[in-house]
Amino acid sequence: MGAGKSTIGREVARLTERSFVDTDEEIERRHGPIATLFEEQGEAEFRAREEAVVLEALAAPQPSVLALGGGAVKTEGVRVALAGHCTVWVRVDVGDAWERVRGSDRPLARDENAFRDLFARRETLYARYPSVEDADDVLLAGLAVMVARGALDTLAETAPSGALVADEHVLELHRPEGPWRVLTIPSGEPAKAPETVERLWAELELDRAGTLVALGGGATTDVAGFTAATFLRGVRWVAVPTTLVGQVDAAIGGKTGINLPAGKNLVGAFHLPAKVVADPQVLATLPAHEHRQGMAEVVKTGLLVGRDVWDLPEEEMIRACAAFKCAVVLSDPFEQGRRAILNLGHTFGHALEAASDYSLSHGDAVALGLLAALRLSGQPTDVVEELLDPRPVRVDRDRAWAALKRDKKAADGRARLVLLKAPGRPEHGVELPDAEVRARLDELIAD
Repeated sequence: MGAGKSTIGREVARLTERSFVDTDEEIERRHGPIATLFEEQGEAEFRAREEAVVLEALAAPQPSVLALGGGAVKTEGVRVALAGHCTVWVRVDVGDAWERVRGSDRPLARDENAFRDLFARRETLYARYPSVEDADDVLLAGLAVMVARGALDTLAETAPSGALVADEHVLELHRPEGPWRVLTIPSGEPAKAPETVERLWAELELDRAGTLVALGGGATTDVAGFTAATFLRGVRWVAVPTTLVGQVDAAIGGKTGINLPAGKNLVGAFHLPAKVVADPQVLATLPAHEHRQGMAEVVKTGLLVGRDVWDLPEEEMIRACAAFKCAVVLSDPFEQGRRAILNLGHTFGHALEAASDYSLSHGDAVALGLLAALRLSGQPTDVVEELLDPRPVRVDRDRAWAALKRDKKAADGRARLVLLKAPGRPEHGVELPDAEVRARLDELIAD
């Protein structure tokens, strides 16, 4: 009681575009005031009715966000049902909770000493669940994303056996201790080739209970995740992104894939990692150029959410970006709608990458793509120019245009773009005249 579950739950529901159910409110809607139920029928009857409401909500065909009553987990049937769902404990100081509920009509909040005793008795039950403090914590828990300094040192606890697929350069800098068989792949986009996946398939020695750990940047988690999705029709995998772009975007959400000569990520699968372990400490070895690549995704996220996340301290920035990515993925896991907004700037960027034979880095391509998207949206480009300083690139114009027209989001040969009505107000699936789109693409290409 008084932890703020309903407030946080409503915010999570808003961010994930899910319905919200406060089980206490639902009980009162059906059966009248909870205080009256306690007084007239006793706590046992109340718990039975509470259990029925919770089980019904959990069984609903569409996913929702539930705020449970403080005593719901006392009931074994509720605990069993929660086992198949992401459940978190909104941790609160008992003194703060008492100040919030004192003087209310809550039947178990009439006396401070009894309230404190109740909290102490329940704490063991609560401690079974990961503790959170705000909506971002809940969103990160929803996709099992950990953002914490030193997290790499605990990787062996997360994945105690299996195979470690690692960027060969990253492995020289950050080699975690663990019992895995190590398989190396090239650095960067060259790794995202069918030949890499074929080699990994041949070298993996996992059964269906095994775990594949992917250590490296976005390219590594893309190809290793795709390998995990397809080996034995899918094995468990853990993403350990070591670049800023990986920690704020690429390793989150289960979109995996490899490149073909005709375009980027044309072969892939949705396969959520069992966990994402993002350790900001490893970014200390990241070259300035690679850091700028990640900042392109940070700027993209800030434009989508309408918040200057790029001004936050590093760990807070990563956490905020990762939480927003989780919210969007939870609202649209298979990119059938809203998730497409995460491609802001990427339609143009991917076209430039393909036209350069992937010699153009992803972040630089996205920075250029953001310029084009903002110009088509009629929005200022200052933040992109100041933070990312994108410069036109030398690629074949016709080849870039052909790649853009073949983008995965295109329909009937027409590009479908993500634009901004205003910061924090993205729109996706926008079709514009070819001449207008090509003119913006041409502005990104040097003569």
